[in-house]
Amino acid sequence: MTPTQEYVEILTRLKAGELGLLRKHAGQGLDETVDGFDLFAGVWWPLRQRNQFAPRREVAWLIAKLYAYCPILQSPDHTLARQLRACRPGGESERERFARRFDRMLFLPISNIEPALRWALDLVAASDPKLDWVKLTNDLSWWGRERTRVKWAEQFIENDERSPSC
Repeated sequence: MTPTQEYVEILTRLKAGELGLLRKHAGQGLDETVDGFDLFAGVWWPLRQRNQFAPRREVAWLIAKLYAYCPILQSPDHTLARQLRACRPGGESERERFARRFDRMLFLPISNIEPALRWALDLVAASDPKLDWVKLTNDLSWWGRERTRVKWAEQFIENDERSPSC
C-alpha cells in the first residue's frame, strides 16, 4: 500500500464526529484552530513519521477537509475530471459555462482551489458518488506542474460514449 493509499484509508475510517470537526474547518488554514490541528496531526503525523513519501501537509489537510465535506466512496480510476465530464449539462450554453468553470479551476493555485473542488464534489456526489481519492491526492501534490492540469483537461474532454449524464 502506498503512503497516499494509506492516508485515504485512514480518512475513510474517521468517525462522524471527527468528520464533522474537519467540515467545520472548511476554507481555513491548518494553523487557524487548535482542535483542527490536533485532529489532523493525529491522522497525518504518524503516517508522515513512518514514510517520508506521505502526502505533504498542505495537500493532506485539503484532502481531509474535502473528504469530510463529501465522503464519496474511494474508487480507483474514477478521477475527478472524468467524473465531471459525466456531469456536464445538456444545453450548449450550459455546457460552455460548465467547461469555463472547469477551466478556471485548472488555473487556481493550490491555496485557492478548495471552493472549486467542493463545487466539483457536490456534482459527483449527486450523480455517481465514486472518486479516486488517491489519484486526487497525488494530482494535488503535483498541482504546480502544468502536466498535471493538462492531464485533467484531457480527461475532461475525452470522447467516451459510456459516460452517463448527471
